[in-house]
Amino acid sequence: QVQLVESGGGLVQAGGSLRLSCVASGRTVSSYPMGWFRQAPGKEREFVARINWSGTRTDYGNSVRGRFTISRDNAKNTVYLQMNSLKPEDTAVYYCAADRVAVSASSEYWGQGTQVTVSS
Repeated sequence: QVQLVESGGGLVQAGGSLRLSCVASGRTVSSYPMGWFRQAPGKEREFVARINWSGTRTDYGNSVRGRFTISRDNAKNTVYLQMNSLKPEDTAVYYCAADRVAVSASSEYWGQGTQVTVSS
């Protein structure tokens, strides 16, 4: 079993930055692809970013590409999401995900989420 715990959310003004962290425990998650999704009220869960097990490949959703950066530190079993130039439309609950094969909306493991609110 894998447990994921997110932190780092909060309230920030538009144009500001936040860094989210996701600490994984349990199985050898250093070999798992991991990623971030978000869900705003009344909307579907949206893909934000993912990273392969070694950190050498990343992928981003269109709405965040160029502003957000995903990274990981396998020694700390932690994945990060650096969010810059935040916009009010980035307001959502952000979820960390992990999977033995590939990160998607049907990933095997999820965190409880952390709220990000961007004020205009």
